[in-house]
Amino acid sequence: MSLTNIEFKARVNDTTVHETKLQTLAPRFAGEDLQKDTYYNVTTGRLKLREGNIENALIWYDRPDEAGAKQANILLYKHQPDESLKAILEKVHGIKVIVEKRRRIYFVENVKFHFDTVNGLGTFIEAEAIDQDGSIGVDKLKAQCDHYISFFGIQPEDHIRVSYSDLLLQQTTA
Repeated sequence: MSLTNIEFKARVNDTTVHETKLQTLAPRFAGEDLQKDTYYNVTTGRLKLREGNIENALIWYDRPDEAGAKQANILLYKHQPDESLKAILEKVHGIKVIVEKRRRIYFVENVKFHFDTVNGLGTFIEAEAIDQDGSIGVDKLKAQCDHYISFFGIQPEDHIRVSYSDLLLQQTTA
């Protein structure tokens, strides 16, 4: 499945404040997922195997490392947990880094919200305006993200430019 997302990620001191604010919009709660994302060495974009109690997928994505709302092009393969797939990916690509997190997932229409506690990094809010079939368009997705940045009161200095994997790798090289 090929998707287009416009998304943002921001560091927050307390996800419950933002989660409570989202409740005013009567979102659909998808649940709490304990996720382990194994990132692999690839020449372009990022490749990760997500293992969770809600979401399990092999995900390749490419997006710019910049603050604020940004476009991500995604290839997603949903699957049942499979140790063979993980072993093949490790043999072929080698493990780059592993990210473990607790993620609370909500939806408002086509916008997916993550309230994340990431091991070794802290707490974050992430929103993804998702277009699964090209019917929404990049301009509307961007407008949705900009709206939620304002709605949550996210400040420019709170935005995270890179993935959690990059933040963890920066810690190991610092």
